[in-house]
Amino acid sequence: MRASVAARGAAGSTFDQVAREAGVSRGLLHYYFGTKERLLIEVVRRECEVRCELLDLAVAGASSAEAVVNALVGSFENFLGQGPGTFVMFYEMLTLAQRNAEIAAELAELGRNTRGYLADALRAKHEAGVLHLRADPDAVATFLFALADGLIVRRLSEPDLDMHLVMAPAIDAARALLT
Repeated sequence: MRASVAARGAAGSTFDQVAREAGVSRGLLHYYFGTKERLLIEVVRRECEVRCELLDLAVAGASSAEAVVNALVGSFENFLGQGPGTFVMFYEMLTLAQRNAEIAAELAELGRNTRGYLADALRAKHEAGVLHLRADPDAVATFLFALADGLIVRRLSEPDLDMHLVMAPAIDAARALLT
């Protein structure tokens, strides 16, 4: 579904196409997910789980504020390096959420969970003396996600933009909140 949404958009992605590309029956998708919207939600949920696991691996071993910054930057660069498919799917879901209360509720919950996961990791590093947060961990996590969201929108709208031009000030902003 992720690849289909990236290529065709949410409206153009059907159970038939996804089933054919996945090599399973349409009935199997219907049995497990019921609706295309539920399948989309599960794709985003799994993406959030993977992101949290990767973030945990990156931040867990950090023993200094600079190492935390580097881990966050590395995680973000890894995300960018996967190509636009993930971003397109996520932003398609945001658009659908404006018209579908079930998707809106699920997306909001996934956002809270992912942001909370980062906030908890930052809080733990702060309490361990690894970094010094300049604001509440939840506010810092929210800002970092908002910063990443903005960079992703820039990347989508200007594919030829040299991201190095904006990454340096973005890293400086993150560093200012973490050290």
